[in-house]
Amino acid sequence: MKRAIRSGRSSGFTILEVLVAMGILLVGMSAILGLLSFGASMTRNAALKSAGASAVEAVVADLEESFFPLVRDEVTGEVRVGAPVAIENRPVPGHEGLHYWARGSGDPRDRVTPGGPLRWRVDIEIRWTTAGRVKSRTFTTLLLRQVPFGERLRRELIEGASPASENHEP
Repeated sequence: MKRAIRSGRSSGFTILEVLVAMGILLVGMSAILGLLSFGASMTRNAALKSAGASAVEAVVADLEESFFPLVRDEVTGEVRVGAPVAIENRPVPGHEGLHYWARGSGDPRDRVTPGGPLRWRVDIEIRWTTAGRVKSRTFTTLLLRQVPFGERLRRELIEGASPASENHEP
C-alpha cells in the first residue's frame, strides 16, 4: 500500500489572491455603476429636451392660428389679416403648467401692405414653476402674416374658396 505524501500546502486561495480578486471586482462594479448613472442622466436630459421641443412646436402652432386676427374693414366690409395681437399668460396647449407671452415686431425691410409687414419677428417667453421657483426661456421665430390654416381650410371646405387666392390676404 502506498501512502499519500502530504505537503505543507493545502489546496485553495491565499488571502492575497482573494484580496486582489475583490479589488478587481470592486473597480469593475464601480465603473459599471458610473456608466449606469451617466446613462440615466442622459436619458432624463433627452426626455426634457424632447418635451421642450414639443412645447415650442405647440406654441408656434397656436400662434399661427391666433396671432394675426382677421379684421373687417368698416368702410369696404373686406376681411383681411390684421396686425398681430400681444399674447400674455396664455397656457401652452397640451402642456400643463406652461404659459407663454408673445410680442411681434415687423421687419422694417419688408414691404408694407395694408395690414403691415408680411414677415413678423415674434419674441416668445415660456414660463413654468419648478421647486417653487418660476423659470423661463425666451426664443424668437419668424411668422408670416397670413390667414390661419384652420380658417383657410374652413373656407375651402365650407365655402369652396380657392386656396391660391388666399396666400396672405383674404
